[in-house]
Amino acid sequence: MKSPLPPPKIDKQARLSFVLMVVIGFAITLFLIFAQDERKLTSWEIALGFSSGVIYLLLGLNSNLIIDRLPTGWAEGLFFSVQCVLIFVIGYVLGTGATWLIGLPLVGFAVEMLTSRWQWLVYIAVIAVLILPIGLRHGSWTGALINIATIGAAVFFVAVFARLRLNEQQARERAERLMIDLEAANKQLAVYATQAEELAMTQERNRLAREIHDSLGHTLTIVNVQIEAAKVVMESEPERASDALKKAQDMTLKALRQVRESVASLRESPVSNRPLEEAIRPLLEEAQSAGIITEFKIVGNPYTLENKVALSLYRALQEGLTNVCKHASASRVDVLLAYQPNQVNLEIKDNGVGTTETAGGFGLLGIRERMQLLGGSLEIQTGMGKGFSLLVTIPVSNVGKLEKSEV
Repeated sequence: MKSPLPPPKIDKQARLSFVLMVVIGFAITLFLIFAQDERKLTSWEIALGFSSGVIYLLLGLNSNLIIDRLPTGWAEGLFFSVQCVLIFVIGYVLGTGATWLIGLPLVGFAVEMLTSRWQWLVYIAVIAVLILPIGLRHGSWTGALINIATIGAAVFFVAVFARLRLNEQQARERAERLMIDLEAANKQLAVYATQAEELAMTQERNRLAREIHDSLGHTLTIVNVQIEAAKVVMESEPERASDALKKAQDMTLKALRQVRESVASLRESPVSNRPLEEAIRPLLEEAQSAGIITEFKIVGNPYTLENKVALSLYRALQEGLTNVCKHASASRVDVLLAYQPNQVNLEIKDNGVGTTETAGGFGLLGIRERMQLLGGSLEIQTGMGKGFSLLVTIPVSNVGKLEKSEV
């Protein structure tokens, strides 16, 4: 969920700029007062002017606190109204020498605190309170009209720069909040990944438990029955007892094979720490030992593959050769491993009897699922008397691919 942005606040940098402009404005105004002998200020005028400036400065420095404490809706209006009155008093009492510097920070405050419609009202009010003292105190309405253009331009530029600064500040805040959201999302993803890994491990343990229970448990039960039968007829029918023990021994060997298969599934991947073409050669030799002529060909320049890609190709070949030995009645199988720039292909083609049923059993379904997980594909071409061809294709990334010639 996206974090909402808080209402705009006057930050430390803006408050420092505000103080600096007010101080400079008063300094220039006082310098002009003492440099010109046209008008002498009375003590109450100096007191009123400086006290108005102090109140103006304190209100500006505590604007965030004022807005937070007062009810929303009219707090901003009260703040800017009081500040405009104070600017007018300062200009009317002390003179208009540099009061425009004192009033300009209020424009920046309006940009950061108000909506666009109310900002324009503050711009007009600031121009008015800076111009009116010229006409009211000095009677120079012509000079006041002339200063409208100058002060209006200053207000415009302050508003533009304040808007640019506010946009940059809001963009930075959004980026910071986005970073926080991304960090939270990454943490949540890490939790999900851990849960998924634990779930996968649980499912694998459950699968192995089912296999041991269904196969090994069944086999050992038969072994026990055969041994019990042998014990019963051991003295009366030795030959029958011997036959029962022979069957029990055969079933025990079968159980041992099942245990080895279960343990092998928990061992290290057969493609770890060696090239794929080297890992699959024992599979080809097993097919040859079964009396099937095996031809293996590599096309392209071999490169290292991710372990999951290499393992999927290994399992595909293993299942393909198993089907050839069991069902194809083939005398020859050709295996082609093709390395291409963006994908790797494995083709297993035999000269067996073929089939009209291409849906396949659990083995082919497992290959298809492996290919889908890697964004690859499985293609089958067959027909009665036309042999069986299995082609798997897996896309590979150029990142991390290492030519064997460079190793």
